[in-house]
Amino acid sequence: MAAFSAWFWNERFWLPHNVTWADLADPAPGVEYPKAGHLLTALPLALGIFAVRILFERFIASACARSLHIQPGAGRRAQPNAVLEKVFISITKNPDSRHLDGLSKQLDWEVRKVQRWFRHRRNQDKPSTHTKFCESMWRFTFYLGIFTYGVQFLWQTPWMWDTRHCWYGYPYQVMTRGLYVYYVTELAFYWSLMFSQFRDIKRKDFLIMFVHHLATVGLISFSYVNNMARVGSLVLFVHDTSDFLLEAAKLANYAKSQRLCDFLFILFGVVFFITRLVIYPYWVLNSTMFESWTIVGPFPSWWLFNFLLLVLQVLHIFWSYLIARIAIKAMLRGKVEHVNVRVGSSKIAQGLKSNSDRFLTDQTFPPIGKLDTDLYLYYY
Repeated sequence: MAAFSAWFWNERFWLPHNVTWADLADPAPGVEYPKAGHLLTALPLALGIFAVRILFERFIASACARSLHIQPGAGRRAQPNAVLEKVFISITKNPDSRHLDGLSKQLDWEVRKVQRWFRHRRNQDKPSTHTKFCESMWRFTFYLGIFTYGVQFLWQTPWMWDTRHCWYGYPYQVMTRGLYVYYVTELAFYWSLMFSQFRDIKRKDFLIMFVHHLATVGLISFSYVNNMARVGSLVLFVHDTSDFLLEAAKLANYAKSQRLCDFLFILFGVVFFITRLVIYPYWVLNSTMFESWTIVGPFPSWWLFNFLLLVLQVLHIFWSYLIARIAIKAMLRGKVEHVNVRVGSSKIAQGLKSNSDRFLTDQTFPPIGKLDTDLYLYYY
């Protein structure tokens, strides 16, 4: 175990040349540098966030949903049938014509009745609008809260206005209380998303999103341990900027407020493109790749960090293309589009953090939907 620990925490990988862990182990009184052990605080905090989410959805979000006439009704359920249930669970949830004909003869049902049973059975496993509203309201509340905190905190930092301060004195940069709270809260939230996956209704992308959340946790932890938290806070902030807008659009959609939904979705798209395709590369990547090279110089974990940020930029371009394609197709055709888009991401990994949403348009704009989209913009 000691040999593995020595290999994993190899100073020549994590730290710049001529810097050792011992140099960071005994700072001056009142000075604190990041340590891996600090991140353990995120685990009990994640459990606390998870508990708060349960209470929030049950007592606050649910009350808001009912006030908007979104009831928690279970919807239409398929009538019990042992034969069809066995096929549904063991063989297929979408039987082809051969299966339908065989089941029709076996049960002495019309084919259309068998199809209807499978449709009702599939819908039975889908979360209700009430459930999705509560989940989106929780996400909206957290995203808006952490974005507001990020604005308030970063506004007072020198690296917000001059990104070279992300690298001056590196790695001997003090971990301030505000930066620590920002980082650990984001980390705890994504830990809580991993916990909640086992409580929530299981979706097709369960494993994909679980791996995504795990990668997000890893990337946030990585940037903290090698004290790239200053530039990491900028990456988190850039990604937080659009998340709450998407959740707000989903809430408006569930509440059937069409004009508000359209406006928020368009605003989300504009903010997404600006933050991911303009601000991120010209503000963040320019600092991590060029300013840091000049001020600190490259070292192994620096290369890995920049590689991951470049991969993230490629994903930004891909997601932007998907969003733009949905909007352009809808506007050109002027009719309903049904598109499924799963957007995962890495902030340092937040992505677009689980639902099927319809974005409908009104008379003001060329029709932008019914866009049946799963925009999980989790950015990390």
